[in-house]
Amino acid sequence: MRIDLPEDLPVIQAGRPASRTALVLHGGGGPRTVAPVVAHLAATMHAFAPTHPGWDGTTRPHSLTSVAQLAAAYLIRLLEHEEHDVVLIGSSIGGWIALEMAAQAAHDERYAGLIAAVVNIDGVGAEVEGEPVADFFALDARTLAEAAWHDPERGYVDPAGITDEQRAIQQANGRTMAAVAGTSMSDPTLLGRLGGVNIPTLMVWGESDRIVTPAYGRAVARAVPGAQFVQIPKAGHLPHLEAPDATWAAIDAFLAQP
Repeated sequence: MRIDLPEDLPVIQAGRPASRTALVLHGGGGPRTVAPVVAHLAATMHAFAPTHPGWDGTTRPHSLTSVAQLAAAYLIRLLEHEEHDVVLIGSSIGGWIALEMAAQAAHDERYAGLIAAVVNIDGVGAEVEGEPVADFFALDARTLAEAAWHDPERGYVDPAGITDEQRAIQQANGRTMAAVAGTSMSDPTLLGRLGGVNIPTLMVWGESDRIVTPAYGRAVARAVPGAQFVQIPKAGHLPHLEAPDATWAAIDAFLAQP
């Protein structure tokens, strides 16, 4: 079922509008987690990160119940804006959305030339035998930090220190994530469909990620023809926050390739 994205979704953006477009897709933590990606790309691209419907107080259409629907909606929005050669960069669930967009575009001639490249940063979404996605919804704040960060103390947020408003937003984000991504955070069909992706693809993975391990990331990379894999030392699920210099170096080198 087609869904239409609300017109008033908040967007973080930077760079010159006439430059090449980068669509930056956030994960469960919301758009603030990818704001540094947008800022880094702004020197050479027009980068923008929309808030997915249902996150951070935005409205989620009741008909939006899957990542595949959200990916299709973003493809249509890019087409309506007459974009071309767009770079998709996604973190966590955003990485899943980016791969789903690439897989859908590969089988629909309407989208020929729309997507030029994909960067998947520790993306969930695939089912890899022997490397399950961590049960995110069973993790408390402490175990989440231990699973998602190389330095858990840096990532730990004491629940006692957040406001009622922040807690309500976190809980609403969690409900949206469960509704769209499912409690397993995966699609059993995704891995098999990635063989049709025919654009340059980079997998960037934190070596200490225990939400989706580097072994998981390598398996997803093998499913995409010609995909590259770069492991980032001393980083977990969000390497662009823990080890930005190494992450930027990997992404910049990839995007500079002819």
